[in-house]
Amino acid sequence: MEMQVNDNLKVRPITVEDTDLIVEWRNKPRVKRNFLVQKPFTYEGHVRWLHEKVETGKVRQFIMEEITAGGTRPIGSVYIRDIDMEALTAEYGVFIGEDDALGRGYGNAIVEWAVKYARDMGLKKFTLRVFSDNMPAANSYVHAGFKPVFVEKDYVGHRDLVHMELDL
Repeated sequence: MEMQVNDNLKVRPITVEDTDLIVEWRNKPRVKRNFLVQKPFTYEGHVRWLHEKVETGKVRQFIMEEITAGGTRPIGSVYIRDIDMEALTAEYGVFIGEDDALGRGYGNAIVEWAVKYARDMGLKKFTLRVFSDNMPAANSYVHAGFKPVFVEKDYVGHRDLVHMELDL
């Protein structure tokens, strides 16, 4: 089921057919640098993630698609993970894989969409983790209402990891 985010962006559930694109995006140095796991991302690892996490409902993952005059094109992925329907919490994550889609406001639009989606799921708290030097992402999260709650110093490669939360 596709969902409209705004006039320029929509999301659809991820499928196994997206695996090659996800692997390509996740292995881009710009994208990989901002993931907690820094090792190379594999086709087999992603398929395992789909089977163990997405298909079981532990993760809801979507492909972000830019709407163009000629149709749509995939530009990244957004996911809600570690869903706990007893505690009513989950963690948010996103990455834009297409370089030419950066700086177009898609990060702000998708985090606002994800907050609404999480509320519609009945969640009460949304968390995320972001490296302190990933300023475009951190600014987007603050703009959406997330607040820093603590910092892990030198998490990986002497980079600090900021934990943020949003009460829904």
